[in-house]
Amino acid sequence: MKGSAKGRYGLQLMVDLALHSGRGPMLVEAIARRQGLPAKFLRVLLGNLKATGLIKVQRGPRGGCELARLPSHITALEVLEAMEGLLGGSALPSGATGGARVVRELWSQSTEAARDVLRRTTLADLAARQQALEVDSQGYSI
Repeated sequence: MKGSAKGRYGLQLMVDLALHSGRGPMLVEAIARRQGLPAKFLRVLLGNLKATGLIKVQRGPRGGCELARLPSHITALEVLEAMEGLLGGSALPSGATGGARVVRELWSQSTEAARDVLRRTTLADLAARQQALEVDSQGYSI
């Protein structure tokens, strides 16, 4: 499965929101600064995330964006599909025979396995991993 910059950045944006969940709306500029991502591109991604109901956007002086649900109730698969559309499908023709048929079956199985991992991984899981990495990189034992 190939991931795009749109999917990776969208997931980074959502993990950042998960890390700051419960603190109210976050400014896109602050997220961009923390994640080292372009704020302009993050603003584009907000439209997809809002349209799929994964985030809420509030305008005004106290505006920003925040998760629409708890981080433990949003999966990595939901985020990636909001960014890129339905993941999966075969790049090989459905009427394949012989070797092409077994390759198509393998591709289908591997894609479903990847979808299963993404389906089981929540933003809360990713946020916890991120926090552990930050603690570990500061020289503390986990």
